[in-house]
Amino acid sequence: MRTATYFFIFLNLSLAVFEEPAVYPLPFLVTSLVEVLCLLVFFGRLTHFAKVTHRSIFWKDTKNICIMAAVLLSLTDLAIYGILRVYNVKSIRWSRIVRPIFLINFAESRQIRRAFRSIRNTLPEITYVFLLFMFSLLMFSLMALKLFGERNLQTAEGLPYFRNYLQIVFDLYVLVTTANSPDVMMPAFDFSSWYALFFIAFVIVNTYIFMSLFLAVVYNNYKKHLKVIFGGTNY
Repeated sequence: MRTATYFFIFLNLSLAVFEEPAVYPLPFLVTSLVEVLCLLVFFGRLTHFAKVTHRSIFWKDTKNICIMAAVLLSLTDLAIYGILRVYNVKSIRWSRIVRPIFLINFAESRQIRRAFRSIRNTLPEITYVFLLFMFSLLMFSLMALKLFGERNLQTAEGLPYFRNYLQIVFDLYVLVTTANSPDVMMPAFDFSSWYALFFIAFVIVNTYIFMSLFLAVVYNNYKKHLKVIFGGTNY
């Protein structure tokens, strides 16, 4: 049963590769039949669990309610998408986002559920570090706007350079990953080599300090919550 459950969960998740827009597109009838088969297996698995569990216990378990809601939402979305497709109306399969629910909420997925709970419990505790990072990013973006916004600089493509605040925030956010380095700083560096100090300071503060601090907070809190969950009750 565990192997069969994991197989159909994997099959259901892999449909995203073959559904429009797809990497390897298959006819809608094929993907819909496979999805219906997976949903029938999930519903049968849930029905089997209900037969061997007391009714009050079954309906108090949030996992069972989540699986049932995910099955109903997926079938509803599939029916609506199919009807709209008959009338050549384009729509989006919004129920794809509920497919990981099957991976998390079946009884066999206890370890995945523990990891998910650790991530969920860690998020509130890293909010303060994330807010500090965003504040630093916004302040550096404001400084960049004041430094470069009135100098009529242009990028290599001939586009305005650092004149829109939101675009500056995005460019500097990418710079934290060093993905656009050194391209993002070259127009300012060509104007004056002293402007390189601004980008050096930005990288030191945000990439080397804040990212290291962020990673440390995430790791320590995740490890702490994981120990609490494994040391507590089996969920």
